[in-house]
Amino acid sequence: MVTAIVATLVTLRRAQAARNRMQLTRARHDTRAWAVKRRERTRQLIELGGLVAKAGLVELTDDDRAVLLGLMIEAAATLRSESRERALTLWRRRGKRGFKVSVAD
Repeated sequence: MVTAIVATLVTLRRAQAARNRMQLTRARHDTRAWAVKRRERTRQLIELGGLVAKAGLVELTDDDRAVLLGLMIEAAATLRSESRERALTLWRRRGKRGFKVSVAD
């Protein structure tokens, strides 16, 4: 009796795992417009988070999200000001150097 219950539980777990794999596969290949846009947005957000980490801001702020948001709000204010082009040029140069350094690591 106990053996039959254990066997049934094992079979149930395998069936659930197979169902989960099937659902993940179906979700990855979902071509509906909203699903594609959602995956693109998710990828973009992950990449942007990677840039925050690559810049060292997570460690420098002790993962204080209020500080990180404040930094980004300050950057946005700078981009709305008259010094926009100068800031963009400076930040673009530094960013390109940062990519070169991280590739060499």
